[in-house]
Amino acid sequence: MTVDTAEESRNENPLKLLGAIIPALPSILFRFSGEYLRSRSKARKGGFLFQNQLIGQGIDRVTAEQLTEIYLEGSNLVKILFSFRQSARLEK
Repeated sequence: MTVDTAEESRNENPLKLLGAIIPALPSILFRFSGEYLRSRSKARKGGFLFQNQLIGQGIDRVTAEQLTEIYLEGSNLVKILFSFRQSARLEK
């Protein structure tokens, strides 16, 4: 395989992948949205319990709210995807 052939096949692969994903996109989004909403609900419940435990241990409400926000960032899918995107850019 020459360099030109390898480069052409690399350029075609994303198009083939995109062509395979587009027809399945509605069902993927439907399934994903349900799971996403369930995970966000569980994260909110966990954050509520986390904050109550912090307050119960003697931490003031403002600090407990700030720590809860940090705790809930781990379940924020948008922030996770953007962090992956930024790390991919940094690798290039």
